Amino acid sequence: MTSPPRIRLATVADLPEINRIYNHYVPESTTTYDVAPTTMAEREAWYAGRGHSHPVTVAVRPGADGDEEVIVGWGSLQPFRTRSAYRFTVENSVYVAHEHMRTGVGSTIIADQIERASAAGLRAIIAVIDAEQTASIALHAKQGYQEVGRFPQIGRKFDRWLDVVFMQRLLSP
Repeated sequence: MTSPPRIRLATVADLPEINRIYNHYVPESTTTYDVAPTTMAEREAWYAGRGHSHPVTVAVRPGADGDEEVIVGWGSLQPFRTRSAYRFTVENSVYVAHEHMRTGVGSTIIADQIERASAAGLRAIIAVIDAEQTASIALHAKQGYQEVGRFPQIGRKFDRWLDVVFMQRLLSP
């Protein structure tokens, strides 16, 4: 069995690999509702200004030669909504490199997000997941998330209407 990856804060140098992992899913999947790849300028703007409550992390494992680490996934916490009353709630993103799926990367990233959000004094994490992404729904449920809402046909990709599931993980006050 593969050992869990190590999680660390992302750096600007990680952005090309974060973008590679993300952009793989744009034309392939409903994992993201983006319909065009994210440019490096867009990724850099997305990354700029991240703070303690809204980190971007990467999951890394040793490379084949053992000298360098390989990014096998990434996660982020971002504001759920812009109004002040929502400041203790974040939305998560979790992306695993397709060649490292089902090796514990996603679980490790989500567990780390829960820890970081708790340490930052946040109250809740929201996951917004396409209803067809049953593996992601199960992964979040395994980490204590509960389904709190379903929105039929609110996304459109691949010439069809898509349903969205909202899941929530409350954190200890």
